[in-house]
Amino acid sequence: MRYLTTFFVGTFLAGLGVLAAGCSPSQPDDVGETPMTVQVSYVVERDVTDYSDFTGRTAAMDAIEVRARVWGYIDEFKFKEGTLVNKGDVLFEIDPRTYKATLDQADGKLASLQARLKRLDADFARAERLIKTSTIAQEEYDKVVGDREETIASIESQKGAVDQARLDLEFTKVRAEVSGRVSRAVVTRGNLVQSGQTGGTLLTTLVSVDPMWAYFDVDERTVLRVRQLIREGKIKSARDAEWPVFLGLANEEGFPHKGTIDFVDNQVNPKVGTLRIRGIFPNKDEALTPGYFARVRVPIGHPHRALLVSDRAIDTDQGQKIVYVVDADNTVVVRPIRLGGPHDGLREVTEGLKSGDRVVVVGTQQIRPGATVTPAVVEMPNGTQRQ
Repeated sequence: MRYLTTFFVGTFLAGLGVLAAGCSPSQPDDVGETPMTVQVSYVVERDVTDYSDFTGRTAAMDAIEVRARVWGYIDEFKFKEGTLVNKGDVLFEIDPRTYKATLDQADGKLASLQARLKRLDADFARAERLIKTSTIAQEEYDKVVGDREETIASIESQKGAVDQARLDLEFTKVRAEVSGRVSRAVVTRGNLVQSGQTGGTLLTTLVSVDPMWAYFDVDERTVLRVRQLIREGKIKSARDAEWPVFLGLANEEGFPHKGTIDFVDNQVNPKVGTLRIRGIFPNKDEALTPGYFARVRVPIGHPHRALLVSDRAIDTDQGQKIVYVVDADNTVVVRPIRLGGPHDGLREVTEGLKSGDRVVVVGTQQIRPGATVTPAVVEMPNGTQRQ
């Protein structure tokens, strides 16, 4: 029993020793806090050109409604609907027999008048000789002269009738006025088509394909900016010099089609505050079709040296755009900046940065100004996604 008591007492005292040791204050850690690693990129420096982007629509340079110029029944149409045709190709044929008969009749009447004039010329020459010797009366001489002049006038009038009849016969072959792509046949073989002062029956439509136009509207602020540059002599007006313009379709990356501005409207539309501009683009591969939605990019000004950063690196502090720069001591410094335009996925910084600065591009939400960090240099990323 005595031995059991001694065992329990020893065990109790040992437990108290363990508890005392567990409750004793810990010693301070001699190891310092490790600086956080952040990804930084050097500011990109290169030549860039400012530009503005707009939306527009493609349009054909020539869009023609093919209409009948003479009335008659359609004999046939000589094209495959939706295909390319050349200028001068026959698209439709109208029954020409009536117009051929009219032309033959006009030619016959003209020939008759010319024969009569030939006889009257002989009569006139004879009358000229006889009147000098008073062999014929003046009244008879005047009649020969009058008949001859009347016939000459009739011949001129009949020549016009022949030309009209020949033109009407020619119009029975409806030809393509320009080279381009033809639409469907609105009327088919056997239908009667009409002509008239308000336009004949619509037969089909035809649009040119190369080159192609694109119309777009420029906002008033951009118009004012460009005109200020023109007044300062930094650029020339698109009306006076060849000004490039670039175009991209909805399914294309970037702006692969290059053209030039060939029209600038003479006034800003007061209802919407925009100026209508048109570009012309080569289209030999027929990538462009009238009516396409298009993205249009217009360079503004000449190339200049610029500092560029990723949109990922840009933050906002009370409405002021800022970036975080890691200085030579690896300390985070806040830099207020002023932004310019976008360039190939990067953003121009016009004020606040200098060449050689290291900008934090990943982890801006986890750092604070004045903190010491471990910079890991990476290539300047493109895009706007923040990590």
